[in-house]
Amino acid sequence: MSRICELTGKGRQTGHNVSHANNKTKRVFLPNLQNVTLMSEKLGTSHKFRVSTHGLRSVEHNGGLDNWLMKTRDEKLSNRAQKVKRELKKAAKEAAAA
Repeated sequence: MSRICELTGKGRQTGHNVSHANNKTKRVFLPNLQNVTLMSEKLGTSHKFRVSTHGLRSVEHNGGLDNWLMKTRDEKLSNRAQKVKRELKKAAKEAAAA
């Protein structure tokens, strides 16, 4: 399983460990990923995602999972998140038609 946030697309970054003598060695910075269950208010269902803690705070700040998915581009979302986004769009169309 790759170390990529399913909602923000945040992945690993590379950099250097720098010693006191200014020797540089390669290292990897991994995102702090957590397994969380997020509730979709419009669909009334819960969905499990692997999300970075930064992404989790961003989702809560933007008004929940539904608002976050509708505002985020599909390229940043995982396949599972894109599926939930399609369900949200379908539910919005049905609600507008009724």
